[in-house]
Amino acid sequence: MNANPIVGDGTSPYAWNTSRQLAALEVVTPEQLVPAGARAVIISPHPDDEILACAGLLQRLARAQRPLLLISVTDGCASHPDSRYWTPHRLARVRPQESAVALARLGLSPDRLTWLRGGFPDTAVARHETDLQDFLERNLQPGDVVFTTWHEDGHSDHDAVGRASLAAARKVGARVHELPVWAWHWASPEDPRLPWQRARKLLLDPPTLARKRHAVHAFISQITPDPLSGQAPVLGSATLERLVRDFEVIFL
Repeated sequence: MNANPIVGDGTSPYAWNTSRQLAALEVVTPEQLVPAGARAVIISPHPDDEILACAGLLQRLARAQRPLLLISVTDGCASHPDSRYWTPHRLARVRPQESAVALARLGLSPDRLTWLRGGFPDTAVARHETDLQDFLERNLQPGDVVFTTWHEDGHSDHDAVGRASLAAARKVGARVHELPVWAWHWASPEDPRLPWQRARKLLLDPPTLARKRHAVHAFISQITPDPLSGQAPVLGSATLERLVRDFEVIFL
């Protein structure tokens, strides 16, 4: 993998539509992933990753009445380097608000889940990986089912959060499933670097997918051009097409 694989427009969303590997994935259900009596823990590097990676899963787990814990590792305040409008101070306030709106659009009111914010520095999680692991160990329980970003996703924060989650879960006695986010950008449709043997597909019915789309549009800071410089949005149309489709992929 390149040192920085998240460059350019990435793999065409249409190319993924013809992927034999994706088409062949076995379907999994939320009840299979999180048994009755277990708590689901979603560990998100930045506000929005929990929606992009698994908004459908979140909805279906809530309907199955599984207890939910969301951990936002950072506040996402470094998403716009050098922007005079989206300054770190503004983003530290706005991005968690966007996540709250997105969760509400999924029907996840504050009484439906517990939400913890770690306050780790955006784009620098790897430098604090040991502290993050300790933080996660304090908040995980034996028997939890953890969903986090894949530890080879290609974004330094995603990779570090994945590694720390795996290590903390091993210590505590929790199970971890990983979620690709930026991998869809740099990988090819039959890419052998993806762990296809561990991949499963969670299907989203039209109402669930519609709520996910609505939730994604809560992230105004990420999906619109910079209002002062006109710089392209962090999450362009191709990125969103790759992530917002009628299924979600989970690495068991």
